[in-house]
Formats: sequence, C-alpha cells, structure tokens
Amino acid sequence: MIFHYTAISQDGTKTEAEINATTLDNAIFLLQKKGLSVVDIKEKLESSDFDFSNFHFFKPKIRQKDIVIFSRQIATLFEAGVSALKAFRLLAAENENLALQEQLLGVADDIEGGVSLSDALLKRPLLFSTFYVSMVKAGEESGKLNESFLYLADYMDRDYELRQKIKKALTYPSFVIGTFIIIMVAMFTFVIPKMTVLFTEQGTELPMVTKIVLAISNVFVNYWMIATPIAVVGGWFFFRWSRTPGGKAIIDGISIKIPVIKTLIQRIFLQRLADNMNTMLSSGVPIVRSIDITAEVVDNTVYKELLGRISQKVQSGTAFSKALYEEPLVPNILVQMVHIGEETGELGYILKNLANFYRRELDTSIDTVIGLIEPAMIVGLGLGVGVLVAAVLLPMYSLASAIG
Repeated sequence: MIFHYTAISQDGTKTEAEINATTLDNAIFLLQKKGLSVVDIKEKLESSDFDFSNFHFFKPKIRQKDIVIFSRQIATLFEAGVSALKAFRLLAAENENLALQEQLLGVADDIEGGVSLSDALLKRPLLFSTFYVSMVKAGEESGKLNESFLYLADYMDRDYELRQKIKKALTYPSFVIGTFIIIMVAMFTFVIPKMTVLFTEQGTELPMVTKIVLAISNVFVNYWMIATPIAVVGGWFFFRWSRTPGGKAIIDGISIKIPVIKTLIQRIFLQRLADNMNTMLSSGVPIVRSIDITAEVVDNTVYKELLGRISQKVQSGTAFSKALYEEPLVPNILVQMVHIGEETGELGYILKNLANFYRRELDTSIDTVIGLIEPAMIVGLGLGVGVLVAAVLLPMYSLASAIG
C-alpha cells in the first residue's frame, strides 16, 4: 500500500512525500526509523483504478481454520529452529489467503523493527484474540514458543470442531423452519384470500380461528407495503438490541432457564473453561490472568459475570476450587476435581481430563438436542397446518350443516 504523509525532520524541515508499506503502523515505524516525526499520514487511493477489492464484500476473509493451520505451521518452524522473523516471512510468501498474507507481513515488519512477537500480534486484535496473545507472551517468557503455538493449534482445532458441530446441528432445523415460513406466507398471500370470497358469500358467523386467519391474510395482501418495512425495521432493532450488553444479558439469562438448552449451554461453558484453563496454565499463564482471559472468550453473559466474581475471589486469596464451590451454576464434580488438582499440584492435568470429559458430555448434549428438534418441528408444523385446515374446514362444515 502507498501512504501519503506529512512529517518533520530532526532539523525542523517539513516534508510531504509518499511511502510504500504493508500497513499504516508499518509506514509510521519506517518513517520514525528515518528520524521523522509524523504529522499526518493517509493511504493513497487511486481514483482512476476501479478495484473490487476496495469493497469490504469482496475482500478475502480470514477464517478460524486459516489461523489453526498457521499456528501449526509456525510451531513446526520454531521447533526446527527458524527465527520468528524468517518464519513469518516464509509463511506469508507461501500463504494463498491475501488478507492473512498481508497481516503476516505486517507482523514480520514489526518484529524486524524491534517489536516483540506478542506485541506485534496484539496490534491485530481482530485476527489474534487476547487469549492467543497471552499464550504467545507466556511462550516468549518461558522460551517455549513452539510449545505455545502447538497448544494454541490444538486448542483452536478443538474449538473450531465444536463450532462446526453446533453450526451443523442448527443447519437442518433452520432450513425446515425457513421453508415452513415461506410456505405459510404463500398460503396467507395466495390461497387464503380465495377462500375469503367464499366465506363472505355465506353470510354466516365465522369461527374465531377463521377470523384470525383471515385478518392475518388481509394484512399480507392489503397492507404488505406497511407491514414489511415494520417487520424489517423491528427485526433490525431487535438484532441491534440483542447485541447491546443489556439485551444480551437478558437473552442469555433466559437461555440458561430453558430445559435441554440450558444443559447444552452449561456444557459448552464447562468444556471451554476446562480447556482454556488447561491450555493457559500449561503454558505458564498465571491462574488469575487465565480466568480473566477465559471470561473474555465465553459467549454467555451470565457465565462471563460468574468468572468475573471467581477472579476477584481468587485475587483476594480464595482457592480456585472454593470460589467455584460458591457458584450454584458450577457442578460439584468440577469443584471436587479442581480441589484434587490443587491438593496434588496437578491442576493442569486434572483440567485436561475434565475438558475431555465435558467434550464427550457436550457431544451427547448436541445429539440429544438434534434428536429433540425433529419431533418438536413436526409438532410445530402439525399445529400450524392444523390451524389453517381448521380455519378453512370449520366454516365449510357449518355451511354444509345449514344446507342439510
């Protein structure tokens, strides 16, 4: 990328020129290396060239799978004794993902400029999480970067597998529900209006269910220009509200009270807690820092606050197992196992076994949810179709009875 900059040299001379660099941070670093104080710097955009890559939609994405593969590759290179600078430049040159290639070159430039690897990764929070950076920092301090990256690759591989499993479990019901909604809209828009004419000609009192169905159909046919924008705007506001801290806290609080779903959410949390803590403690990350970082990667607000309370208690001198014991949402088996780990000095090993245990339990929970979704959808679809059939047949039955 080309950047246009304004800078002041050490003798006070103002300079305006251009510099070629991989990132904005790298451009500033290169200028400072020349003894220039940057006043203003902006990326130069070529207005004459129409490039689809300038649009966010067309930019290549960096997937979690790419980071997993990168972590394994960098761990192998470190094990072979390759320096961090050479390793990052080599992986950038070999990487087919242009977005990741650009980021790796930026990291390499930062390392060449004297920045530590963990600090270089910290400057790219959208790509490398706090958890990832903390693991790398621990590896730097212990001199075992290759082990840290191997731990990271294994952990991210497990996390990726978990996310894919959950996504796969939701694909089929999402498709069925989406198809059902489309069919129902088509029925209310095209089929029910034709029945309305017949019911109107009867002149008899219609059942309540028929009146409701006809009213909904009337909205779809005659007021869709008003109803559609209202539904879209309402859905957008609900989505934005669900992303706010207050909205997410309410939704998360409700989700952990729904039967079956609450068990699934709890096991996802327990598996991540045990896996994260084991990975970080094995890399030499302090226990309080490990709890804080785990809280950052937990999706559920209720469990995030739970870990916040545990962190404060551990900081004040409370044992990790005792802090867990005081939380009703934490099962007793986890508390007992952690207590054994503290007593024997094998907390990391215990957490590793717990992570494997909860991974198996989570697989069972996902299979249970998938098994319950299908009959639940059949019942829901049956009720929806039954209401429509009743709304159509009841007036016809009344008419036939009157004629008879």
